[in-house]
Amino acid sequence: MTPQEALAALEARGDAARAAAMAARHRAPRRYLGVAGPQIAELAGLWRAQTDLAGRIALAAGLWDSNVHEARIAAARLLTQARIRPDDEAVWRLVASWVPQFDEAAIADHAAQAGSRRLVADPRRLEAVEGWVGSAHPWTRRAALTFTLPWTKGRHPKPADIAARERILGWCARLATDAEPVVRRAVAEWLRILSRHDPERVRAWRADRGEPPTPRPPAGRPRS
Repeated sequence: MTPQEALAALEARGDAARAAAMAARHRAPRRYLGVAGPQIAELAGLWRAQTDLAGRIALAAGLWDSNVHEARIAAARLLTQARIRPDDEAVWRLVASWVPQFDEAAIADHAAQAGSRRLVADPRRLEAVEGWVGSAHPWTRRAALTFTLPWTKGRHPKPADIAARERILGWCARLATDAEPVVRRAVAEWLRILSRHDPERVRAWRADRGEPPTPRPPAGRPRS
């Protein structure tokens, strides 16, 4: 499977009316085919099953470089796996190389799904991600949080996970007053998800910053 063949398969499933609506919604200057998400997922799964790791990396790189909306999403889906054998470093490097090109949420969030799995596989990569926090590119700053969402979700984190979580909470503090709304929303989302699993830590984080506590949900009515 070549990138050209994969792109042709996506084009064959395009819909002009949907493409126009997508272009208006995403507002990023690139080509839109109007392919539905489930169709992209189906094709990416088929291509993943048909190619070895080197082939998937080459295919993902080619699809991304086409700058077609659906092709970039397919590229990210091709590399979204919990375990990659024998070595996932080339996958991580490719996904990380996409970050400075992020310009809208749909593509950025699909790439974050791929990247977050590589961070979980090797948390030492958080060292590189920390550098994104100070980037001049707002979507790169946002990616520092979307790529690290797995550290919001564990109810019984190990000491290393707690250390990583605290490190990322420090990034949240740096970005909480960012000038860009997309970055501030990413901070809010990171804290919102963490609050499901560790509400006390989020309340403490807000208190440390002098923020008012998040209101507790009202208690249910007592049974009669």
